[in-house]
Amino acid sequence: MAQDLENPEKGGSLPYSDIDPKKWREYTEIETGTLWQFGSREKGNGHKLDYHGNYIPQIATQLLTRYSKAGDIVLDLFLGSGTSAIESVNMGRRCVGVELQQKVADYVQGKLGDEPGVSIVCADSGSPEAAEKARHSLRAFGSEDAQFLILHPPYWDIIKFSEDASDLSNAAEVDDFLDGFRRVASNGFDLLEPGRFAALIIGDKYTAGELVPLGFLTMQVMTELGFKLKSIIVKNIEGNEVAKGRTNNLWRYRALAGGFYIFKHEYVILFQKPRSRA
Repeated sequence: MAQDLENPEKGGSLPYSDIDPKKWREYTEIETGTLWQFGSREKGNGHKLDYHGNYIPQIATQLLTRYSKAGDIVLDLFLGSGTSAIESVNMGRRCVGVELQQKVADYVQGKLGDEPGVSIVCADSGSPEAAEKARHSLRAFGSEDAQFLILHPPYWDIIKFSEDASDLSNAAEVDDFLDGFRRVASNGFDLLEPGRFAALIIGDKYTAGELVPLGFLTMQVMTELGFKLKSIIVKNIEGNEVAKGRTNNLWRYRALAGGFYIFKHEYVILFQKPRSRA
């Protein structure tokens, strides 16, 4: 009997993963704890640090291993430099990626060449147009829905990615950022197959001496949309922020003088879309 998506502890095969829980001793490379520590960014196999703000490939590897099967379709609504698409190809998955900037979408397409398992959509991820184009790409792959959703939005205005007003990094206030994120996450909810999983990768920020908990604020947005919260993973970011490494003493001074602590983590928050709304 197949395992119940809502109650995986009942045993049996996993309908959302190629993992066999009965062979759990063999999966030494798979993280099952809520603290992820990676020494440095993985390079090779198509991955390189060629874009500011992209997440490390190890996150994609862990997530796709746990929450997708070979041949499944991964939907990334903040595609950026294409980490999700590249790792989907490496792991035998397919990917529909939505990217706001045409030049970035073209760049990723150039890296992937004529890879048939990837469809890149250029649109505002929170718009009806993006949802329509993504659905068209899914249908071209023979599916009405994606089997895994990845959301890696800008951490508000920490890095400005473009001049486009639709870009969440240009939001004037945190409420504007959250409103824009809600539209994207709502599209993701609608495009995700019931019972399947979603990952939100995000960090917090300081503004005017005050902590803005973007991770928890966006998490609340997703639960309000109907996602079930499954796990909150804390991942280290030491070794990935070159600029801060060069100015470590300055950051220590600022932290001591300002009464705050230096960020050394970000979140990978896991959700599941219910089979049906309650």
